Amino acid sequence: MGPGADRSERAIAGTSAEHAERSERAIAGTSAEPAERSERAIAGTPAHSPFGWMRVGHVTDDVGRTGCTVVAFDRPNVASGEVRGGAPATREFALLDPRRSVETIDAVVLSGGSAFGLAATDGVALALRERGVGHPTAHGPVPIVVAMSVFDLGVGDATAAPDAADGRRALERAGAKFETGAVGGGTGATSGKWLGAVASGPGGFAARVGSTDDMTVAVLVVVNAVGEIVADGGRTRAAEIDHDFVWPAGPAPIGENTSIAVVATDAPLTKTQCRVLAEGAHDGFARALFPSHAPFDGDAVVVVSGAGPAEPAIDVVRLGRLRALVDATTRSAIVDLAAGPNP
Repeated sequence: MGPGADRSERAIAGTSAEHAERSERAIAGTSAEPAERSERAIAGTPAHSPFGWMRVGHVTDDVGRTGCTVVAFDRPNVASGEVRGGAPATREFALLDPRRSVETIDAVVLSGGSAFGLAATDGVALALRERGVGHPTAHGPVPIVVAMSVFDLGVGDATAAPDAADGRRALERAGAKFETGAVGGGTGATSGKWLGAVASGPGGFAARVGSTDDMTVAVLVVVNAVGEIVADGGRTRAAEIDHDFVWPAGPAPIGENTSIAVVATDAPLTKTQCRVLAEGAHDGFARALFPSHAPFDGDAVVVVSGAGPAEPAIDVVRLGRLRALVDATTRSAIVDLAAGPNP
């Protein structure tokens, strides 16, 4: 059994000798120079997919401060998910229910633009159909593309939202290498809005990879939360400012938030077990964001097992270990964003 036998979280980006000694580190690149600022809030940092069957592509609108991210899967898989926020913007999420018959999905779209941004899914689905990809029917393939969107209309141009052409371009750009930061679906994302606009903190697109035994998970997350990111110290800014928890005065940012994630793994899972891992990712949300899963968040997670439906699923003991790893890896991906503002 290789080094993956020890629980670890490691960078999806390159592996240097220095970083190989660490058991937990960011998926984002580790350039010695700080990211140069451009029109976007944070210049993207490089990352790399740990799976040959998962590709990631972005379209970023630096002016409108929105965008979309496409996560494409190039092999049969098993997928499920869970919505735990009170105000989701999703597409095709119902078929992820373990009671539904379709198991394999072809792509997931993470978009800005609130409900308007779900239009990016049309471009992905049409492009996949042109490639002959999708659920087989007597009249041709029907691509199964799940979508989740965040509300970023209050940042940049409120009329800007990803459309079908953007979804198609993001799919065309999808590859093993991709960027994290203020890119794609995380371009206009922020956090900490429950403390008011002046106190809003970092958000964006983050990624982490973790392993336990011979199982690996990759977490891709867009954080656009009403809650604030709780770093390793475990203290919220409310505690630091007020010395006690008091909900700030003023109107709540209703319907203007949401954190969304894709969790991919090489562990063979049933559809129900994928749902269990989605619950673990939501636990990571709860440990990294305060408050989380608010009535005015639309938090949602999709889990994809690339092992395929043919392999026997893992047992309950290994599932418990994997769920804990997903929880920890999701939390770490979110906390990584605290290092770089996306105002």
